[in-house]
Amino acid sequence: MMQVFGIIFGSFIVVIAYNLFLIPHQVLSSGVNGISMILGMLTPLNTGVANFLLNLPLLIIGYKLLGKKFIWKSVFSVMIISFGLYFIPVHAVAEDAILSSIFGGALTGLGVGIVLRCSGSTGGFDIIGMLVSRSKDFPLGLIMSSMNAVVIVISGFLFDWDKALNTMVSIYATGKVVDALYTHHIKLTLMIITDKGEEMRQHLLTNLYRGLTIMDGVGGYSNDKRNILFIVISRYELQDVKKFIAEVDAGAFVNITQTIEVMGLFHKKSPQ
Repeated sequence: MMQVFGIIFGSFIVVIAYNLFLIPHQVLSSGVNGISMILGMLTPLNTGVANFLLNLPLLIIGYKLLGKKFIWKSVFSVMIISFGLYFIPVHAVAEDAILSSIFGGALTGLGVGIVLRCSGSTGGFDIIGMLVSRSKDFPLGLIMSSMNAVVIVISGFLFDWDKALNTMVSIYATGKVVDALYTHHIKLTLMIITDKGEEMRQHLLTNLYRGLTIMDGVGGYSNDKRNILFIVISRYELQDVKKFIAEVDAGAFVNITQTIEVMGLFHKKSPQ
């Protein structure tokens, strides 16, 4: 329920950023959303309608590669943003284009980051960025900013280069805020000591997309046999993993450390 509320809240923040700060000054957002803004500015097609139509093929690709749960949450977010862009009037809150670019970009990053933390996306380049981020350990905001160079160039040619530079500022602010909120690229190593090693192994492998290693251990004080499980996860998975551990053995000893680098097999395809 909290994730649904987070997706609604994050998507609404994105709509506010677009219609009150970016679009009134012809400043574009990132990726597909930026392209939908261009269509809304230059054609009779509403920005919300364009946003939904452009996101459809990417959502279908994401459904096949990122799993049902992720994509249904993304569809939910895209629909909220599309309806919001359609019904909320475009109105400039601030007259200064640079300040609007910075604040609008930061607000967009806040909204996108909240949706990503709720295991969804706002569609568009977010889905492409998620695919790249899952196969390579790159910050998602950096990936999104890199892919958005085309939006900046289009903005320069269609409008003027002052607006293109404002778009670049907006996209940069969005990427920095996304990276501050969405920390998928940060890895953690968990050492779990429990006397329910087999139950813990089965439960973690059933609910996670990660492998793990089990070793035998002996309690230094009790001299009882224990199992030691090692697993490397993404930072955003930590809360779920802690819940899974507590479901099997609430008294398990867990040591959590940040991992500098991972080599070898870490990534697995998400189950459908």
